[in-house]
Amino acid sequence: MSREVIQLRRGAAMAIVVVALIAGAFVGTWAVRWAGHQVFSAPAVPVKVAGAVDPVRLGEFGNGFASVVGPALPAVVNISTTRVVKVQQGPGFFNDPFFQQFFGNQFGPQQPQTEREHSLGSGVIINPDGYILTNNHVVEHGSDITVVWNNKNYPGKVVGTDPQTDIAVVKINATNLPTLTFGDSSKLRVGDVVFAIGDPFGIGETATMGIVSATGRGIGIEGPRSYEDFIQTDAAINPGNSGGAMIDLHGDLVGINTAILTSGGQEEGGNEGIGFAVPINMARSVMEQLIEHGKVERGHIGIGLTPLTPDMAKEFGYTGGGEGALIDSVAPGSPAEKAGIKRGDIVLGLNGEPITGSNDLTAQIASMSPGTTVHLKVFREGKTFDVAVTLAPGSAYAGMPNEPQSGNEGSGESQENGGKALQGVQVQNLTPDIAQQLSLPMGTKGVVVSSVDPGSAAAEGGLVRGDVIQEVNHKPVSNMSDFRNALAGSDDQPVLLLVIPQNQNGQTIYILIQPQQQ
Repeated sequence: MSREVIQLRRGAAMAIVVVALIAGAFVGTWAVRWAGHQVFSAPAVPVKVAGAVDPVRLGEFGNGFASVVGPALPAVVNISTTRVVKVQQGPGFFNDPFFQQFFGNQFGPQQPQTEREHSLGSGVIINPDGYILTNNHVVEHGSDITVVWNNKNYPGKVVGTDPQTDIAVVKINATNLPTLTFGDSSKLRVGDVVFAIGDPFGIGETATMGIVSATGRGIGIEGPRSYEDFIQTDAAINPGNSGGAMIDLHGDLVGINTAILTSGGQEEGGNEGIGFAVPINMARSVMEQLIEHGKVERGHIGIGLTPLTPDMAKEFGYTGGGEGALIDSVAPGSPAEKAGIKRGDIVLGLNGEPITGSNDLTAQIASMSPGTTVHLKVFREGKTFDVAVTLAPGSAYAGMPNEPQSGNEGSGESQENGGKALQGVQVQNLTPDIAQQLSLPMGTKGVVVSSVDPGSAAAEGGLVRGDVIQEVNHKPVSNMSDFRNALAGSDDQPVLLLVIPQNQNGQTIYILIQPQQQ
């Protein structure tokens, strides 16, 4: 699908596995399989949200938290899905040519047979008339959906799905169902007590307790553009918990349980104290659009973002640390360009509230509709100013270019470069043939990375073969001569690169390479 506008810097490969929390015969890796799902229209319904709740007093808990968890349990359901798949039956040697030269085709070809696969997940009732909030990956592969509530089975229908936030809405024909009160996930702080409720492994409703370990967490999801603003918790989340409720001490819904990090494989992975939930503020915005329109329409500014680290901030003259988001590209004709935003600007705030990082800005913009005017606090060259930007519909970036083919990089000088930061890196002139192979716009200037030694500082910083370097330390690079001149005198210094990553359709990002210590 189309690449969304606000683009985060690609993360280094993770040594641990992101596991979809959905038990059954086709447990899949959620981070790489966020496919779409057929959308059914449904009438808009009001979502009942209670007002402010008085703080809970610890003295009222008695022997535990039953007074918090108990009322929430009836609003969490089990969701099972079934799909029909084709499987090859019988030993494969009947179809082997060696076997057939002696026996011919008398046994006939082994025709694929069909069988039904099942999976389990959870969901949260958000409306008394049968609307249920869950994860996209719980229902995306299922042709038949069954919702189990109060020991009764109800056929479920998908109202709409949003793979980018892993949120889906399912409808059952039932009334007077119990619901959960929506909380405010923006008020969660590290250390707050939370409870995860779901149906792990299909054994029945289960509640676990933990704390908020982090907020605004990104976990480096590959594949379709996603909006990562997860709540991290050590409350036990296991296969089958996906789509279940995360509640706070008031019993309010603050998140939708979604994923875990585990050192085990897809089938073996279990809870290791690192779980993630979609914040309810994000889920609610998506849910309301799915119920009303059957799909989600997002506005965009037309910028690409690089996570801002303190070292990166210094390269742009900003001394406020790593709080903010660095703009690494501005789409031509985009709302950002029209508003005067430039590459290298640092976004510090949105609508009067500080921005904690790229994930934060991405998630907030993604929750807004086209036509919304936002006010950005921007830092540029030592000055801070406000910019009003009206979000446009759709996406400014689309399509993924092909990777360069090995052994066909075209003509040009290949050179290993001096300086500790770029030791182990070879680059060459970007020729028209290479640019075409990388699907870059006509006239793109720079040098292309032909190789990067594994374990080098550049590799650790994220530079890979096929990247095109357009700037070195803020100096434009059009060819090898520019590249060498820009690197002069930087032997023991960090090197700031403006790069067009391979497979990113010409969008630029910043990479700061720190020299390795000897």
